[in-house]
Amino acid sequence: ATKTTYSFKAGAVNLSVSFLSPLLLNDLEVAARPVSYVTFSSRALDGQPHDVQVFMGVSGSISTNLPTQEVLTQNGKSSSLQWASVGTKEQPLLKKKGDDLRIDWGYAYLAVPKTTKAQLTNGVLSDLKKSFVENQAAMSAVSSGMASDIAISAVVDFEKVEKIAKVRHLLLAYDDGYSVQYFGQNLRPWWNRTGKVSAEQLLDLAAKEYDSVQSKCNDFDNIIESEARKVGGAEYADLCKLAYRQTIAAHKIVAKPNGELLFFSKENFSNGSIGTVDVTYPSAPLFLAYNIELMKGMLRPIFDYSESGQWTKPFPAHDVGTYPLANGQTYPEDMPVEEGGNMLLLTAAVVAAEGKADFAKQHWNTLSVWVKYLEKDGFDPANQLCTDDFAGHLARNANLSIKAILGIAAYGQLAQKLGDATTGKKYLDLARDMATRWQTMADVGDHFALTFDKGNTWSQKYNLVWDKLLNLNIFPASVAEKEIKYYLKIQQKYGLPLDSRKTYTKSDWILWTAVLTKSPADFQTLVYPVWKFANETQPRTPLTDWHETPDAKRVGFTARSVVGGYFMKVLEEKLRGK
Repeated sequence: ATKTTYSFKAGAVNLSVSFLSPLLLNDLEVAARPVSYVTFSSRALDGQPHDVQVFMGVSGSISTNLPTQEVLTQNGKSSSLQWASVGTKEQPLLKKKGDDLRIDWGYAYLAVPKTTKAQLTNGVLSDLKKSFVENQAAMSAVSSGMASDIAISAVVDFEKVEKIAKVRHLLLAYDDGYSVQYFGQNLRPWWNRTGKVSAEQLLDLAAKEYDSVQSKCNDFDNIIESEARKVGGAEYADLCKLAYRQTIAAHKIVAKPNGELLFFSKENFSNGSIGTVDVTYPSAPLFLAYNIELMKGMLRPIFDYSESGQWTKPFPAHDVGTYPLANGQTYPEDMPVEEGGNMLLLTAAVVAAEGKADFAKQHWNTLSVWVKYLEKDGFDPANQLCTDDFAGHLARNANLSIKAILGIAAYGQLAQKLGDATTGKKYLDLARDMATRWQTMADVGDHFALTFDKGNTWSQKYNLVWDKLLNLNIFPASVAEKEIKYYLKIQQKYGLPLDSRKTYTKSDWILWTAVLTKSPADFQTLVYPVWKFANETQPRTPLTDWHETPDAKRVGFTARSVVGGYFMKVLEEKLRGK
């Protein structure tokens, strides 16, 4: 989950290269450090000694939005490391917002322990590589130039390598100074929330803890592997490992001035929104399972927005801006039922996972406004978008209606946990009445329809999973059983389509839908085609959550956090033990 390892062979020498990002959800301080480790292990395959050197270059483009931006490099030493850095000359701190953009402020670092025989050089990338390949003396250092031309680099000397492997490592880090603007105030990253930690100090600490972090990551990788395999099998565990780092990396951990943690998502490859509620919703299972504080950190900006009086509508905002500027919703259209149901359900999930209702109590007035909206307009939704907005507007959406019904039920459950039995009963009874009506209106024989007014249709009812996980017991078990039986008949080679309109799917929703199954065999029958897609799809891009089920082709969306939804089965097991 935290590491990718490649193996190379050159003549009689083997080189193993491990890229480790210690995104440890059981150790927030380590997870928040913007430091990764690259570990090289080299050994001779023929038992004879061989001279081995490794070159690693880091392009100046790592610190720019465009390859044509001018960058400056610098070298330095700390108590335990030698390092080189690269960053733009301009340093436009939090000046740009959008989707297809890269950070162009702050500095990237490449660091080598002083105990390692290595040479750090900054210069023209093509010259650096040429001098290494031709075994020449290092080229003269060049400290500035166009990003695509310039690199910081290290040549690590293993000297004589024989049968027993020699191991060396480097550190890669990024200091952005300030990460996010939050309603007009620039916020520091969590690791430097005091403003008193320098990049050198960060690197020294990460270097000092190299061995312990490697051990922690190995242990945590085993936890992710074993817990996923236990509840879902080997293929399911593969998908969880594949989704893990991508999910976390599409976020930023920052500190509010009052010390509260905020965990901002970026809506990658769709519109660049920051803190999107219907991106938080599908990604939530990973964080509900392994770090509740990060889950709260995703919900707080939406609560803050409403409770500040800046957002006055009776349902939650879709987002709080466009990354990295969280100054208020920028998405052009609201998703009232979608976001209202999401926030109520996720708050109930936080309370269930944490085992206490404090978080709901803190925001009870806001939740009470939102549930009244769902009570009025949630059951038979008007023509509006839901989280699957790429599929277009839809009126009378049966799956969206489930979300509203269960959101109302979640509020009733929360009221009971807060000691208000009367309010709890009112909303749970209301939800059960709605669920009874829903079954009549959506029933089309051997399954339930996409919308209340279109009989010869179907859709994944993935929102139904919360009825099971939160023990709401609003819908009879026969609803899920009928749906699953139908899904198993119509799924394609690479997964179950999203609904009857198209052959494409959302893999995160398939893994939610699979949790509705009653047998491990049925669960794996729905999961295996998603594993097959991930294993066989051709594009060498980060994992997409939107693909065609007949041929595994990517439709759109890559590197998004929503694949944290793959952990829904793991979450089910953890909530069962609460």
